Amino acid sequence: ISHFSNSDLASLSENHIKPCLAKGKRQKTQGRRMFGVVFPNRSFPMDISSFTQIDTFHWVLDMNTFVGESYHQIGDMCIFLLNNFTLPPDKALAVYVQSPGSPFVFCGAVTLQRPSAVLSLIWPEPGGQMQLTAPDSAAPSAKIGVSVEDLVALPSLDVAAEKKIERMALKVGENLFNFMQSFCGVDGSKLVVPMDILDRWFKKFQEKAKRDSDFLKGFAL
Repeated sequence: ISHFSNSDLASLSENHIKPCLAKGKRQKTQGRRMFGVVFPNRSFPMDISSFTQIDTFHWVLDMNTFVGESYHQIGDMCIFLLNNFTLPPDKALAVYVQSPGSPFVFCGAVTLQRPSAVLSLIWPEPGGQMQLTAPDSAAPSAKIGVSVEDLVALPSLDVAAEKKIERMALKVGENLFNFMQSFCGVDGSKLVVPMDILDRWFKKFQEKAKRDSDFLKGFAL
């Protein structure tokens, strides 16, 4: 999982992350108490035993074992630290998603100050590596990765939600542009629209939202 940042993680002491540094059977027992996840409307709470531990600070959930090829329908995940797991204040538990054949993409994180969060999972398009797979080998699967990382190295605690807001704003702007375009006139080198165009657009926007409960949902996808 080369996409995960692993810098300076070796400096964590046993007092900081005891479950991570435990050995053998003790590691498996304590590791289950580090964090849990829930997929809203999709699953019961799942502990770390549902994940494959790659190394001391990295875990992966194979979505093939969970939902198969319909992984892209999983749009949200709640992740939470458990009470007996003490994460250092300068560290975060970061969440990534990976579509088959694509790199891991950062979605957000939880910290000691923010011990739980519902993160939007923005799945990237499947990558070209799928075409390079040998015929007799297993097809690449979608995965969710969890990693202990430096808090300062992360761009945002909920980057996927920020991207969703950005896409929503762009879609609303596109809707307004298309509405205005249908009323445009030309005056020399200028496009001319009625003075009340914004009021007319907003009224129509509100009316459509009241009639169609799925109308606004389309802006959030």
